[in-house]
Amino acid sequence: MFKEFRNFAMRGNVIDLAVGVIIGAAFGKITTSLVNDVLMPPLGLLLGRVDFTELFLPLNGQNYETLAAARTAGAPVIAFGSFINTVIEFLIVAFAVFIMVRQINRLREMNAGPPPAATEKTCTRCLSTIPIQATKCRFCTTDL
Repeated sequence: MFKEFRNFAMRGNVIDLAVGVIIGAAFGKITTSLVNDVLMPPLGLLLGRVDFTELFLPLNGQNYETLAAARTAGAPVIAFGSFINTVIEFLIVAFAVFIMVRQINRLREMNAGPPPAATEKTCTRCLSTIPIQATKCRFCTTDL
C-alpha cells in the first residue's frame, strides 16, 4: 500500500497540482496586499477618507467606534467593508487568471503549427463529401 501511495504521489500531475496550489496561495497573499495596501487606501480617500475595513453594521442596535470594538464587545455585526475588499480581491485574481489562460492559449495556438491539409471536398451539385483527389462525384456522377 505504501508503494502504491508513493507511486501516486510522485506522478507528474500530483506534483504539478501541489506546485500550483503553493503558487496560488502565495499569489493570494500578494493580491490581498495589493487590494488592502495599494488599491483601497486611495479609493477610500477619494470617497471621503473611508476605510472600507471599518464599514460595518452592528445588529444589536448599539453604536461602536470601530469594527474591532464591536467584535471585542461580542456584538453581532455585518462587516460589509471586508466583504467589499474580498470581492475586489476576487475580481483581481479572476482577471489575472483570465489573462494568464489567454496567454497560454495564444502560445498553444502559435506552437500548434498550420492546420492539417484538407482530405475531403464538397460536391458542388449534390453537396456530398468526397475525397479531395476525386474528379467525379461518386454519388451524383458530376464531373469536378
